[in-house]
Amino acid sequence: MKPVARTQPAKRPVNLLLNETTVRQARVFTRNLSSTVDVLLAEYVARQQAEQSVRQQLGDAVATTWNTFHEAQGSFADEYSTL
Repeated sequence: MKPVARTQPAKRPVNLLLNETTVRQARVFTRNLSSTVDVLLAEYVARQQAEQSVRQQLGDAVATTWNTFHEAQGSFADEYSTL
């Protein structure tokens, strides 16, 4: 017998402290607060990962540019080195 594949990711209970007024206001717009928070958290994580990727790409570009300059010109301190 084949195991049935899950279509939903595994979920686990967590404790959150949320502002009571905000929760009351949110209940007007959604009956499933857990699902809404899950979606918002997933969007937040995706944004943070995208921003981190942009920062990494920028850092990589700076390092590549600096390495290219260093290969062509050498270090500005080479003429002063006592080693």
